[in-house]
Amino acid sequence: MAFATRHFVRAASSAAATAAAKKLIIKHVTIIGGGLMGAGIAQVAAASGHTVVLVDQSEEILKKSTKGIEESLKRVTKKKFADKPEAGAEFVEKTLKNITTSTDAGAVVHSTDLVIEAIVENLEVKNELFKRLDKFAPERTIFASNTSSLQITQMANSTTRQDRFGGLHFFNPVPMMKLVEVIKTPMTSQKTFESLVDFSKAVGKSPVSCKDTPGFIVNRLLVPYMMEAVRLFERGDASKEDIDVAMKLGAGYPMGPFELLDYVGLDTSKYIIDGWHALEPNNPLFAPSPLLNKLVQEKKLGKKTGEGFYKYK
Repeated sequence: MAFATRHFVRAASSAAATAAAKKLIIKHVTIIGGGLMGAGIAQVAAASGHTVVLVDQSEEILKKSTKGIEESLKRVTKKKFADKPEAGAEFVEKTLKNITTSTDAGAVVHSTDLVIEAIVENLEVKNELFKRLDKFAPERTIFASNTSSLQITQMANSTTRQDRFGGLHFFNPVPMMKLVEVIKTPMTSQKTFESLVDFSKAVGKSPVSCKDTPGFIVNRLLVPYMMEAVRLFERGDASKEDIDVAMKLGAGYPMGPFELLDYVGLDTSKYIIDGWHALEPNNPLFAPSPLLNKLVQEKKLGKKTGEGFYKYK
């Protein structure tokens, strides 16, 4: 009898351990932030059959987000369902039905599997959000940030779920860009990491893995490259026009570094490089640029303001 009892306890313990080790199958997603990135993530998640709640501060923002998603879906269907307009219309309708909106993040995370944050790139604001949502979300819920430059570990430390916290860095425009960087902190559990990888694949993306290092993979290589182009121009070694042409024709890049800086936003690029410089002040790759600082101070932020390194109508 004692042997049978011990055997039963071991079997039960083993079953519990196996269950605990199982990946979370993500079906319900809450996305905080209805801007371009948040709306894009909501679109691909809903289009792949996930139940999505999109959250922002006002109904006005959410209406604009929903309208943008609908327009984006219609563009997708023109290519995907070129010969089947009825199937395309059905796809749009079905996808939109998978999305609801809310202005109360705390009220909608009580039954979600995954929270993805896509708000302003400010660590303090993000930490406040995660700290608050940590009190309302179920224990199983995974938290993820779409940050492109901030430390995931610092955000995870604002919660009690460091093992259920990671990075999901999507790229703009989300419906078109195939890449997702899945970021694993020293505390992220293997189960959480695998769940995030599976979710990335489920929404039609190609995930790559990276540790919680400044800029992850893409921006860690891309931002210093763009900054070095600025320094090349600052020194008078080449014109910005020739640098752009050289990188497009010589390296096969779709955009030159100055075109890309204007597209991304000079304020965004400055914010990233300033943050990295603060972390590693002796790293020459992270040195600030006087010219970039001057343009940002003059509110010449790129395409969104009509002028950056180039002028736009």
